Amino acid sequence: MKKFLTGLMALMLIVSAAIAQTPAKATKKEATKKEATAAAPTKKDGTPDKRFKENKQTAKSEGPKKKDGTPDMRYKTNNKDAGKKKS
Repeated sequence: MKKFLTGLMALMLIVSAAIAQTPAKATKKEATKKEATAAAPTKKDGTPDKRFKENKQTAKSEGPKKKDGTPDMRYKTNNKDAGKKKS
């Protein structure tokens, strides 16, 4: 009986591994394409490539900044929810 159960477990393991290795069916996903300027580099799917300076859109704040250059959210000028009650 032990040999039978061991063989059955081995068979199930091999079958499950074989099923897991089959490639998934390729489906075409239509990605939402963002329009970028003609001079700005884009990825293969048409979205802007964020590695380039022209494609980075940074939010400019006029308040104090931390050492790394990001806005310090402790100040009202940088935090739109500052002073509001949390619900």
